[in-house]
Amino acid sequence: MTSRPSRARGSLSRRAAAHCDGAGGVTIRAVAQETAEKVLYEVAEGIATITLNDPDTRNALSPELLGGLIASFESAREDGEVRCIVLRSSHEKTFSSGANLGGFSADAPLVHKHFATEDFVGLFKLIGALGKPTICAVRGHVLAGALGIALACDLIVAGESASFGTPEINVGAFPFMIMALIYRNVPRKKANEMLLIGERFSAREAQEAGMINRVVADGELDAAVGEWARKLASKSPVIMRLGKEAMRRQLDMPLDDALDYLRAQLSLAQSTEDIVEGVSAFFEKREPVWRGR
Repeated sequence: MTSRPSRARGSLSRRAAAHCDGAGGVTIRAVAQETAEKVLYEVAEGIATITLNDPDTRNALSPELLGGLIASFESAREDGEVRCIVLRSSHEKTFSSGANLGGFSADAPLVHKHFATEDFVGLFKLIGALGKPTICAVRGHVLAGALGIALACDLIVAGESASFGTPEINVGAFPFMIMALIYRNVPRKKANEMLLIGERFSAREAQEAGMINRVVADGELDAAVGEWARKLASKSPVIMRLGKEAMRRQLDMPLDDALDYLRAQLSLAQSTEDIVEGVSAFFEKREPVWRGR
């Protein structure tokens, strides 16, 4: 990445848009020339699929891969046809090995190391404020910073051989970048165990800890994720956007403030055409036709 990450992200997004073919059906494109093989982007039937595709590094979170992820999520956010985003890996045994540990010992000014982590923060915020539902499909190991990316998604479906961990403490580091996401997804004592001991959790253990939503046989992962993605894509996009924003913003509000805010959001939702259409379709026993307004 350049010394001005925000400008780089903007140019990535423009190149992604330029490669959109505008035709119906499936669209597959690389989000930028420099990430043509590291991050794949596909849109079909209202579902955007973002695929980590750097198997030689086990999808290590390099600046190029992070830039490709940011550009892909930005493209999905701006595409009015996209109703749901699925994040997955093309690697059979590893979702992502996390950040490159070599960066910690690299001979570079501290301020440059600080700047290098900006894309992690930007990606986490981008996913959280996307306004569209996200599913992380996990096959293989999800380690260190990659766990933060998975936890930033709304739902996580994992194959039974998947594993999750924050091994940083074992190499003299600490998972500072993803700590806030862990504590917002995992009960405190279990989160403490993850951070301080650094052992991996199996998919079943992660589900028991509340870290992930669903565990399926490895061979059934794509079908299970597809089922949920189609359900999410079938919902009203405007109500989904309002609901997602409310989910995010009320999380850390005091109770009284949250109740007042959510009451206002309900009134806003009642002003939409889609809530009228949804209720009408329910009583008329038909499928709703969403207008997105």
